[in-house]
Amino acid sequence: MATPVNTGSFAKALWPGVNAWYAREYAEYPVEFDKLFEKHTSKRNYEQDVGVSGFGLLAVKPEGSPTSYDTEQQGFTTTYRHVVYSLGFVITQEMMDDDLYDIVAPRRAKQLAFSARQTKEVNGANVYNRAFNASYTGGDGSALLVSTHTNVAGGTWSNILTTASDLSEAALEQACIDISLLKDDRGLTIALVGEKLIIPPQLEFEAARILKTQYRVGTDNNDINALKELGKFRQGAMVNHFLTDQDAWFIRTNAKDGMKYFERKPDTFTMDNDFDTENAKFKVQGRYSFGWSDPRGLFGSPGA
Repeated sequence: MATPVNTGSFAKALWPGVNAWYAREYAEYPVEFDKLFEKHTSKRNYEQDVGVSGFGLLAVKPEGSPTSYDTEQQGFTTTYRHVVYSLGFVITQEMMDDDLYDIVAPRRAKQLAFSARQTKEVNGANVYNRAFNASYTGGDGSALLVSTHTNVAGGTWSNILTTASDLSEAALEQACIDISLLKDDRGLTIALVGEKLIIPPQLEFEAARILKTQYRVGTDNNDINALKELGKFRQGAMVNHFLTDQDAWFIRTNAKDGMKYFERKPDTFTMDNDFDTENAKFKVQGRYSFGWSDPRGLFGSPGA
């Protein structure tokens, strides 16, 4: 256990004359992780999503011949195993009694809440940060964003650009085309669209120029901005400050059961006193999991 906060840790809090205590409270960005995933609640130790293959196209039935019959197959299984995250601190009774500024307990409680929030932001963003990493795989045994996702019924498909590209008008247009051409596990056409562009802070200004102008960016032509005119990315572009690759960009699609966040237990703050020492204990604990079931829920590029 870490050393309790005591009168020696915050000696200045015992004496008058301190004007301000700094470097403990900063402004926070609005919650971002909830824009990366679809939220669900859970009452179990873990949750599982299981895919199905669906049926193929109808077959021609010659006169007098029997109907052809197809079958469904169970698909890949994705398991969301909820993890407990917890942190706390201890303050001696003497520090609580002698603190002239109420600096230790209240501010540390706020800092604990900040740590809980940051933990959730980092864990959520890491699903995206590791999207191209073969060490982190989903139900089909592949990374989230690859060119070789496996269909249950056979064959492969891709949710990345054929040629990795930096964020640009041309790259986004190609991504929209590729998303619209994605098929289900039996090769049938499905109506997928890119709804939200997710970018690191380094790409915020470029994304604004591409998506918000009336005409094409960087040309002398009077061409319209086709992305804007066609209403692509109806949820706009979103900056996530916890993405670690300054070149990578992502598009969330309207695929159901794509990017998922399960909350088994919300962040809960508790406190108690140790009977023998009278030390005060403060704790925050939550239990949740992040992941994906259908990789069609995300499309992206690691940059050029």
